[in-house]
Amino acid sequence: MIYFTSDWHFGHEKEFLWGPRGFSGPEENAKEIIKRYNEIIADEDDVYCLGDLILKDNEFGINCINKLKGKIHIIRGNHDSDTRMNLYKSLLNIVEICEAKTIKIGKQHYFLCHYPTFTANYDDKPYHNHMINLYGHTHQQTNFYNNNPFMYHVGVDSHNCYPVSIEEIDKDIHEKINELYKEKVQSSKTLSKSLESFSQAYHNAMEYFENHPLGEEILDSI
Repeated sequence: MIYFTSDWHFGHEKEFLWGPRGFSGPEENAKEIIKRYNEIIADEDDVYCLGDLILKDNEFGINCINKLKGKIHIIRGNHDSDTRMNLYKSLLNIVEICEAKTIKIGKQHYFLCHYPTFTANYDDKPYHNHMINLYGHTHQQTNFYNNNPFMYHVGVDSHNCYPVSIEEIDKDIHEKINELYKEKVQSSKTLSKSLESFSQAYHNAMEYFENHPLGEEILDSI
């Protein structure tokens, strides 16, 4: 199977990172991410980690990564320094390291990058004709960037610190597209009703002025 994740931040000392995840410190952050990851990942699975694997203590971080199952593909993040990139290469479970990557799964193309990247317009083209951006970096707790169905956050902060499978990603995207379509239809209906009301009000006003010429009203009031 194919999974995606990002922003483990093994070794990160600041509470603003591990606190919102519900952890008491960097040790628990690492312990829980490793535990949850290995609960669902098998050795034969491919896992794309879209950056920021380690922060601060490189030795601690490398030891954490070394405990993870699967074949890990690393997309570079802003905290993945040259030193860390070279350390990643020494790990047996790391099979690929790159800056960004485009992959095709079935009929669908995905652009993998640490950062949210605008790759497709929201329009009526078939789903598989859109390039889907999978990203990390933002530490958001929702899955879509500015409600765009084609920009999907795979970071641990919106997935309870678990990796997310390609099947779940596609399901979430389809549900978001359907949600936005229903909102569009409802908005059109609301606009149509507003235009009908305006048209009726305009008609009533014109009918009134036809039956009550302004000049006659002025003369009658003298």
